[in-house]
Amino acid sequence: MARITIRVEGRHADNSLCDHQVKPSGKPRDPNSGCPGRTQFAVVCSEHGDVDQPHHIKQLAEPAARAHRIEHLAAFNGR
Repeated sequence: MARITIRVEGRHADNSLCDHQVKPSGKPRDPNSGCPGRTQFAVVCSEHGDVDQPHHIKQLAEPAARAHRIEHLAAFNGR
């Protein structure tokens, strides 16, 4: 059985991955990076893809990731 990973990743407004260094405001540290700025955080599961809706604050996305991880554990233990 493959390992299932659940992570919180930063996204741009167009829902593309934002792996740039950003300031607390979400704006890029390097203005020449081409990054429009981080606007949201998505919970991504290796088995299901994006989970629920993106969150605008990382602290709100982390409990959603934890809840999804618990769902996987419950399904695994229920076998």
